[in-house]
Amino acid sequence: MNQESPQKTRKVIARASVLILSMMFFFSIVLVTVTHASAPGLAADEMAPNFTLTDLSGNSHSLSDFKGKPVVLEWTNPGCPFVVAHYKTGNMQSLQKKYKEKDVVWLVMNSTNPDHHDYKSSKGLSEIYTEWKADYTAQLIDKTGEVGKLYSAKTTPHMYIIDKTGKLAYQGAIDDDRSTNGGTKAEVNYVQRALDELLAGKTVSTSLTRPYGCSIKY
Repeated sequence: MNQESPQKTRKVIARASVLILSMMFFFSIVLVTVTHASAPGLAADEMAPNFTLTDLSGNSHSLSDFKGKPVVLEWTNPGCPFVVAHYKTGNMQSLQKKYKEKDVVWLVMNSTNPDHHDYKSSKGLSEIYTEWKADYTAQLIDKTGEVGKLYSAKTTPHMYIIDKTGKLAYQGAIDDDRSTNGGTKAEVNYVQRALDELLAGKTVSTSLTRPYGCSIKY
């Protein structure tokens, strides 16, 4: 009995450890992919809050600088598999290029906390997005997370579209493919549809969707 007891104890501990690790993995997946159903902090048609941030080269940009043009805000983190997927498939770059050619301003927003392991220096970010052939107007650094929280941005990616008058026209997911397929299986690209409607002088038919992706590392 004395010889069997330690073996049984070890087996029980091992099984318990596997169960705990499995539960931790499950809940981490749920937190990454399914969260963020809470109400947005900004309402459709509300004036988008102004902000000023610096880009990867240290140049200052304010949202008010682009009044009179549609503006896309794309929250990003190159350590997030959802972001990686949208760039590896070329989905994000094709949108950036297509709408920049239509005089849309595309601002990539990075609100990763400098103390988080996903944080990259401006040089590191420049190297990554250059390799990915990103075609945005500027990537802006929001180290304090102040702007992200001002917009209630929750995921990477989390997309916002501001119309020519400075009002919020769309906020939410990039598309309806809530996975790491990088948009290849999406039936509706909400960003593309909203921009096409805006540029055609129409009202955006879907102004709010639930974002998906990794949580922003504030």
